[in-house]
Amino acid sequence: MTCGVIALDAEGRTALLSVEAAQILALSNAALSAVPLARLPAPLPELLKPISGAGQATPAFQVELMLESRGPVTLRVSALPLALKPGAGAVVVLKDITAARQVESHLEQLDRLANIGTLAATMAHEIKNALVAGKTFVELLLEKHQDAELVEIVRRELGRIDAIVSRMLRFAGPRRAEFSALSVHDVIEHSLRLIQPKLNGKQIKLECSFQATPDVVNGDDYELQQAFVNLLLNAHDAMGQNGTLTIATQMERAGPAGAAAEGGPALRVRIQDSGAGIAPEHMGRLFQPFFTTKPGGTGLGLAITRRIIEQHRGAITAESRPGQGTTFDILLPAARG
Repeated sequence: MTCGVIALDAEGRTALLSVEAAQILALSNAALSAVPLARLPAPLPELLKPISGAGQATPAFQVELMLESRGPVTLRVSALPLALKPGAGAVVVLKDITAARQVESHLEQLDRLANIGTLAATMAHEIKNALVAGKTFVELLLEKHQDAELVEIVRRELGRIDAIVSRMLRFAGPRRAEFSALSVHDVIEHSLRLIQPKLNGKQIKLECSFQATPDVVNGDDYELQQAFVNLLLNAHDAMGQNGTLTIATQMERAGPAGAAAEGGPALRVRIQDSGAGIAPEHMGRLFQPFFTTKPGGTGLGLAITRRIIEQHRGAITAESRPGQGTTFDILLPAARG
C-alpha cells in the first residue's frame, strides 16, 4: 500500500503534500508545495479542516474518492496533532488501499463461485436422475409426432440438456476438449429457431447477412449455441416492440490478437440490436460474473458467453451507446484445411 503525508496549518486552510500524497490524489504538480486545502479532491477538504485544530489524534477512517485520472480510489486516513493543544495543525497520513479492496472483492467473488460450483454439481446429479425418466417419456411421445423438424429440435435440445448436466457433474475436474469441425451458420440458425417465438412476440425484425465462406470452425456446437442464445436473448430483452436484430458474418484475414495462436484467418459474427443500449459506466463490468442491470437477472449470461468464446480461442467485444443499441463482435479462428 502506498502511503502519503499531508501537513495542515493551524487554520485548516493550507496543506503541504509529500510526493506520495500528491501521487495518490493525482495532484503531481502540488508535491512539496503549499496548496489551498479546498484544492484537494472532495470530500477531503470537509473531512480534514476540523482535524487541523482538534489538538488530538483522530481515529483512522475510510474515505472513497472519485479521481478523474484514476477513477474510484479508497483511502484510509489517520491524523496526529503537531502539538497537544487546539489549533496547532496536524499531520495526516493517507494509505491507498484501493488495490487491497479490489483483491478482497475478487476473493469474495471466487468464494461465491466455488460455492455455486458445489451447489451446481449437487443439483446436476439430481437433475440427471430425473432426466432419465423424462427423456424416455418424451422419446415415446416424439415417435407419434408427425412434425419431423419439431421432433429433431426437441431431441437435440434434450441431448444438449443432458450434455450440460453431465458437464456440470465434471465441474471440479479438468475439461476435455470435444471439438470438431462445424458450421457456424448452422449453429446460429438453430439458435434463432429457439428464440424465434420471442422475437415474434415483440414483432422484432430479423436481418441476417451470412457472408463468411467457408463458415467452418473447430468447436463444440452445444457450447457455441449456448453463447449465441445468450447474446440473442440479451438483444431481445434490450428491445421493445418493432425493434431490429441484425446478425452478420464475414471472414477476417487475421484471427483474434492473443487468442488464436496460429494467427490465421478468423470468422467474425456480429450481433447488433436497436435497443436501449448500455450506460458507459457499465461497459467495463459487462462480462463480470454476477453483474447485471436487468431486474431478476443472474449476471452470468455474458460471463459464461465470454468463457465459451475464449475456450474456442476466440475473442468477444462489445460497443454500445445509450438509446442507440448494442453490438457484440465475436472472432473465432477458422478451421484449417
